[in-house]
Amino acid sequence: MEKNTILEIRNMNISFSQYQKGTKQTKLPVIRDLSLTVHQGEMVAVVGSSGSGKSLLAHGVMGILPYNAEMGGEILYCGEPLTEKRICALRGKEIVMVPQSTSYLDPLMKVGTQICKGKKDPERKKKLDGIFRRYGLAEEVQEQYPFELSGGMTRRVMISTAMIEAPKLVIADEPTPGLDLEMALEALKIFRELSDEGKAVILITHDIDLAFHIADRIAVFYAGTTVEIAAAKDFLEGVDALRHPYSKALWKALPQNGFEPIPGFQPYAKYLPKGCLFSPRCPHKTKECEENIPMREVRGGYVRCIHAD
Repeated sequence: MEKNTILEIRNMNISFSQYQKGTKQTKLPVIRDLSLTVHQGEMVAVVGSSGSGKSLLAHGVMGILPYNAEMGGEILYCGEPLTEKRICALRGKEIVMVPQSTSYLDPLMKVGTQICKGKKDPERKKKLDGIFRRYGLAEEVQEQYPFELSGGMTRRVMISTAMIEAPKLVIADEPTPGLDLEMALEALKIFRELSDEGKAVILITHDIDLAFHIADRIAVFYAGTTVEIAAAKDFLEGVDALRHPYSKALWKALPQNGFEPIPGFQPYAKYLPKGCLFSPRCPHKTKECEENIPMREVRGGYVRCIHAD
């Protein structure tokens, strides 16, 4: 039986207004035609190089883009449009984000107080005690300040901040930077458990290899758009199971797969090529690649490439 769709992003576009040469204003397109779907009880890992738009996707969904950003396309949450008014009501409750930076914690407030958002009712305290036990945090940590915590403890505290409510959608934005392998696995295991409990989880990560082993599906980002969305098992099976040349390049670049680099670099948003954004680096480029390339279904996954089969 197909699980309910919690989040559906259709053709998301995000651009930033910039001033050049005095009063001349230009728009910088940083995300273009990005689509993604996440179901109940599913973890989708979003991978790609720095600057590909992964964190910006999270900020767009959460409605926390900067003042000079403009977003287009459509976002549906549980089948209904996620309007500005609706995300304000759901943010921090049904839709939560575990941010990339630990600086989101208030350094002048005790951990327990800021997790509970200043509320002191017994039921909330009881729930927090249970969350801390689950994540291996002593009750005394609630009386500590963020600067007194280790890196691993801080990450678990940030997850606890999200779990004090009853979210349906959890967005984890780079939850493992600076953690050793054991700590990173521990953090990702928590998100896997949340997914297994029925929550929809988006995992934005640079730890590509770990994502292959813990997620249900992988969404590969390149230069602000999705180029492939496929089952995680395809990435574990090997390069021949993948569809897009960039996905294959990512796989080959992993240490255990030869550490093979590809020439060139990801294009800057101001100087995007026509058609396929990966085409300047692609060995299969043809004239047709300069046309608009939509996502299409190939072998049970989705890919933005006319040569994929």
